[in-house]
Amino acid sequence: MRGQWAADAVGLLAGYALDAWLGDPRRLHPVAGFGQAAGALERRLHPADRATRAGGAADRAARAGGAADRAARAGGADRTGSAGGRRDERVAGAVFTAVAVGAPVLAGVAAVALTRRRPVARAALVAAGTWAVLGGRTLRAEAGAMNKALRGGDLPAARQRLSHLCGRDPARLDEPELARATVESVAENTSDAVVAPLFWGAVAGLPGLLGYRAVNTLDAMVGHRSPRYARFGTPAARLDDVANLLPSRLTGLLGVAAAPAVHGDRADAWRVWRRDRHDHPSPNAGQCEAAFAGALGVRLGGRNIYFGRSEVRPFLGDGPRPEARHIRRAATLSRTIGLAALAGAAALATVRAAAAGAAGRRVRPRLGAAVAGAAVTAGGAVLRRVAGPGRVTRGAAVDGGG
Repeated sequence: MRGQWAADAVGLLAGYALDAWLGDPRRLHPVAGFGQAAGALERRLHPADRATRAGGAADRAARAGGAADRAARAGGADRTGSAGGRRDERVAGAVFTAVAVGAPVLAGVAAVALTRRRPVARAALVAAGTWAVLGGRTLRAEAGAMNKALRGGDLPAARQRLSHLCGRDPARLDEPELARATVESVAENTSDAVVAPLFWGAVAGLPGLLGYRAVNTLDAMVGHRSPRYARFGTPAARLDDVANLLPSRLTGLLGVAAAPAVHGDRADAWRVWRRDRHDHPSPNAGQCEAAFAGALGVRLGGRNIYFGRSEVRPFLGDGPRPEARHIRRAATLSRTIGLAALAGAAALATVRAAAAGAAGRRVRPRLGAAVAGAAVTAGGAVLRRVAGPGRVTRGAAVDGGG
């Protein structure tokens, strides 16, 4: 039993070690495969794609049936831009998010059930899942490549490299702005690619690992502002915000605690984090960026130029604008935060599994009778509520919408 308790913790440790050693697979990455499957599902569910397919069918019918069919097709096209069409996009986005996240979570639940009495197999699955969803080594490698390009004065190479870290338009960015974009990306992705997966792996094991990575991947795919995803991507974006609420704040606190590892001052980092963490437009990114700004002694924020739009964000921190030398320190801070998060996740996973095992031993002898009794009582109450007093209907259904 103790081996079973430790399986998730051992898996998290082994998976982190694999990521630190090997980084992301260059080919056949599971997350890339998930993205392709999610993209195919999106094309099936997105109202715009359904309308395009329907329009093609209507065109063929119009050529065969004449003006009446063309008029019917035009009426259908008008409805796609209406309030009903916008509602359809939100509903389709919610269904897409539920299916795309639910599938890997259910796969993780099934794997946990199959390895319930096989701690070695459970640890191996959790290790593989952890390796697949973490991105710490790759994040630090990209930061190192940017640092090398900027230190060598190769701005074209640095601008080309920026697309590996974030979606900003690098065409007119100079060294300080490229360094700032890199530090901000390292800060945010320390939470997204390291702390958050470890947190959810500690809380929920393999289903938590797979579910979090699915949520984060969907947010990157459809959670941004664009005409196509303005409504369809909202459910995925909101779910990602919720999934990162605690991990982002944990990342900020760990960043403050780890400030001495990069020759920063803990008190200054705490002051900046407390003061500036809510100034960012994202409910989570500001937690990480403010902590990095305070620990590194730099000022982040300002005008961000994307392809086709720009945003002006409040400044975070009090120091100078970042330079190339701050990128290496940001990578060191990210590594330190990751190791601290790993230790906490392994401890939490062990405690959680031990508590669950102890609770299971206490309730197992009475579990069957209790569940059966509760089901009978609840079923009778539901039927009485649906059928009304004095009669019971056969096959009654309850709609839980509210």
